[in-house]
Amino acid sequence: MTVSDTLTTRYSEVCERVARAAKRAGRNPGDIIVVAVTKFAVPEQIKALLAVGHRDFGENKAQTLIQHAAVVDEFFTRQSIHLTTRTIRTQEASELLFSTGGMELRPHTALPSSREGVRWHMIGHVQRNKAKKVAETSRLIHSVDSLRLAEELQAIAMKRDQPVDVLIQVNSSGEPSKFGCPPAAAIPLAEQISTMINIRVRGLMTMAAPNKVAEQARPCFSRCRELFEEMTKLRLGENVPFNILSMGMSGDFEVAISEGANIVRIGSSIFGQPSVNQQDELEEPDESEN
Repeated sequence: MTVSDTLTTRYSEVCERVARAAKRAGRNPGDIIVVAVTKFAVPEQIKALLAVGHRDFGENKAQTLIQHAAVVDEFFTRQSIHLTTRTIRTQEASELLFSTGGMELRPHTALPSSREGVRWHMIGHVQRNKAKKVAETSRLIHSVDSLRLAEELQAIAMKRDQPVDVLIQVNSSGEPSKFGCPPAAAIPLAEQISTMINIRVRGLMTMAAPNKVAEQARPCFSRCRELFEEMTKLRLGENVPFNILSMGMSGDFEVAISEGANIVRIGSSIFGQPSVNQQDELEEPDESEN
């Protein structure tokens, strides 16, 4: 079996698991977006996933984000492909999550690949000195957890005259080592950011502590979902829907879906476990996808 065949099989299995989890929760599978986390993926794997029609990709480091976005750009430069039916009703989810008052949000145009509908998600901690690169490439930044970072993104967005869509990262697991604001600080932070003209708060992101049993992640996801439901009533931005809840990774995404997640971030279940060499290449520990 080739690398492409193996990846396609894993991707199909993930799609099926997402659909089953959604149906068990009484939800429409088409309302859930799978973000394929490429931090340990090789270019051939990214291209293979593009070839079967997948369009949402995530990265946790700015430099890797730029490198992998270039891989996507090259793919579309060299080939002309058509979307297949192997995605999880991506268009339906796109209309639900990435629209404002019935009007599609402007796709990012910094890279030619955007013309094919590819969306990059920044899911890792954003250093302020890397914010410009992240904002130029990402369609959605999942990891805003401070007013200082929001102010930096606002300044960048003003210069580019293009708004930036963000999620507030909440540390609902209570782990001291994790990024994210405390749950009690999320509403004040969202209210402050909502006054910024070029930043649009679209929802929340959280991640559970590593657990051997997926069900142990439920209290973390439940806390974030309850906070999300409370915040949806606040009408934080005029004509900007607060409707994105990013929760769940390879080990616990089915539990996250049952708790209301409509974006799940999947890495190893699609691309396989990283090699020892890949793990050694990490500059710092990362908590965005396991």
